[in-house]
Amino acid sequence: MGHTILVTGAAGFVGMHVVKQLLGRERMPVGSGAEEAFDRILITDRATPLIADPRIKAVPGDIADPDFARSLVTPDVKLVFHLAGVVSGSAEADLDLGLAVNLDGTRALMDACRLLNTNPRFVFTSSIAAFGIPLPARIDDDTEGFPSMSYGAQKRMCELLIDDYTRRGILDGRVLRLPGIVVRPPNPNGALSAFNSDMIREPLAGHEVVLPVSKNACLWIMSVRQAANNLIHAAALAPDVLGARRTLNLPAVTVTAGEVADALERVKPGSAALIRHEVQPMIEAKFGGFTRDFHPTRALALGFTCDAGIDALIDDYVQHGS
Repeated sequence: MGHTILVTGAAGFVGMHVVKQLLGRERMPVGSGAEEAFDRILITDRATPLIADPRIKAVPGDIADPDFARSLVTPDVKLVFHLAGVVSGSAEADLDLGLAVNLDGTRALMDACRLLNTNPRFVFTSSIAAFGIPLPARIDDDTEGFPSMSYGAQKRMCELLIDDYTRRGILDGRVLRLPGIVVRPPNPNGALSAFNSDMIREPLAGHEVVLPVSKNACLWIMSVRQAANNLIHAAALAPDVLGARRTLNLPAVTVTAGEVADALERVKPGSAALIRHEVQPMIEAKFGGFTRDFHPTRALALGFTCDAGIDALIDDYVQHGS
């Protein structure tokens, strides 16, 4: 039986880019210079994308259905990218939905690994929402997470479970706390941080945009190609390099909304005038208060990278689009 890579949430913004990058490979590094061939990429989402490649097998379904979730992890699955999730606003508005997808769906996948006793690599997308408010003035690898939204709490619970399942030898977990990933296409999916993408995409298209944060709001953002690179890099790490703490804070571009406007103006004069601010204090507190005093030391030491700065990030979008 060949080796299979499972990607949940494959129709999502990040998921599509991970699949695209995987299709550009025939082998995956597995640490210490070794590589492993894979024969198939099993992709799943509520509605799976159509991808014309013989290595792709698409299985639509709902990760909140425990039987479906467990059915995805078969003995040939050696690597899991678990990207499926309910985003911040939706998880806050519907506690049961957030728990069913973000917590129970993740646990069902992990328990499928437990039943098979195959110890697959398990790459999970967590979030900087795990920190909560008030956001610390300094954030480093030892900063505790005290989530202040259901979404962040569900992600934090999964982080702890992955630590424990890894300790038990059930799976080999690698958890990345993603910053705001941009530039997403317009999509009313309930993400309260959607303005991170709106403030770049809309002015460049000549459209006015209203931001729920002030010019001084400090954001952590990353291009989607960089996020996909980092997820695949996580899968390629040797099993023992993370130790008992499997969660990493990814490096990110730390920038204010005003600095984003200045960068847009450099690319397309007149863009900054299309940005208006109507501050929503809750959103500013939760998504606009991140510190510049940020030290993702472990991730940097392990070779994770971020965009060179806001100008490079915007240039990436101009050159490649979403």
